[in-house]
Amino acid sequence: MNIIARRYWFFLISGVLIITAIVSLATFGLKSGIEFSAGVRLTIRFDKPVDYSAFQQEISKLGYSDAIIQSVGNSQFIVRLKQITDAQTADLQTALTTAFGNLALQAQETTPGAVANTPRNAAVAVGVALVGILIYVTIAFRKMPQPFRFGVCSVIALFHDVLVTAGLFSLFGAILGWEINLMFITGILTIIGYSINNTIVVFDRIRENETKGISNDFEFIVNSSVVETLGRSFNTSITVLITTLALLLFVGTTIQNFAIVLLIGNIVGTYDSVFVAPGLLVVWDKGEWGRFVGQKATPAVAKGR
Repeated sequence: MNIIARRYWFFLISGVLIITAIVSLATFGLKSGIEFSAGVRLTIRFDKPVDYSAFQQEISKLGYSDAIIQSVGNSQFIVRLKQITDAQTADLQTALTTAFGNLALQAQETTPGAVANTPRNAAVAVGVALVGILIYVTIAFRKMPQPFRFGVCSVIALFHDVLVTAGLFSLFGAILGWEINLMFITGILTIIGYSINNTIVVFDRIRENETKGISNDFEFIVNSSVVETLGRSFNTSITVLITTLALLLFVGTTIQNFAIVLLIGNIVGTYDSVFVAPGLLVVWDKGEWGRFVGQKATPAVAKGR
């Protein structure tokens, strides 16, 4: 099974995914949820106990499906909404009174979007994580002829994973009305850790086979390593996929964004760990970067890479 020989087909697929992701992000963007915007927080107490699910359904029916609701006891709720007028607040009270009986609006506070900077901070965190992984992988593979290449290729694969996942979420979000929240950011940071693990497994087998001297042809070594770890990579991904689908189907909307990001990231991360990162190592070894822009490849140097 010569997977690496078909590396440019896999790069083509990645290119299509990346272009789709960039176009989607540029066109639709990532719609921020209520957690990332200023709004109002209402503390509502009813005279009689009110079921949380019934209250949540009523709030959604009134047009506030993105509201964040916290139950305090069995008759008091804290509701976080996007900015609304006094008239809208009065209409909301009237509707809730009709549905559940007398209530008291104990507090109404304007909230400044306490986590408004979280998306920006998360982007910084991703950047710092990628730099840290570059340094770590380079050090971990320092006994290889070109350890820096392993670090760079792993980071490219990770960036590919994050970009495509965010882009596909943006596309689906435009179609289905999804908004990003803290669960989305948690999912993005999670797939970085998961994806690098798969990549390191493949790279570590390359190091073992290089040390054993199974061939003087680096492409052969990389391909053998990918084939040897293929079962492990796919089996691990399938177990994560099953768990993620269970979360998505049975836990509900509370962690919907987290589960969807993990689902997309798991598939894309396995793909780039197996088919993209190892292929980039071979491209670098053979001096084939020019083929991406239609130039002739530079002949590879035999053993000193």
